[in-house]
Amino acid sequence: MASVAKEARPALEKIRATIRAVAPQAAEKIGYGMPMFYYLGPLVAFASFKDHSSFFPMSVRVMEAHKDELKKYSKSKGTIRFPIDHPLPSALVRKLVKARIAENEAKVKAKARRK
Repeated sequence: MASVAKEARPALEKIRATIRAVAPQAAEKIGYGMPMFYYLGPLVAFASFKDHSSFFPMSVRVMEAHKDELKKYSKSKGTIRFPIDHPLPSALVRKLVKARIAENEAKVKAKARRK
């Protein structure tokens, strides 16, 4: 967070705090040069760039499941972009993180059943 522009820091700190509240069991690491959370594999990530900030749910399925709530944001395959000074709503971040936790837990259970 120290390398993030001053204007972007409050939004990213809010996202980070929301993720930590929803997924206290997740480990925080740096991956792909950005803050990432891991729980049974990659969970979510976020970053700030020159003209925007991004939230990475790391799942096309999760983004598709929440497509109505994400309509007003610029998106690509695995990225939700938002203005530097206007974070994603905490309620939306909570939903996305919970969905990713469920997805990762389901993957682990499915893998265990195959063994």
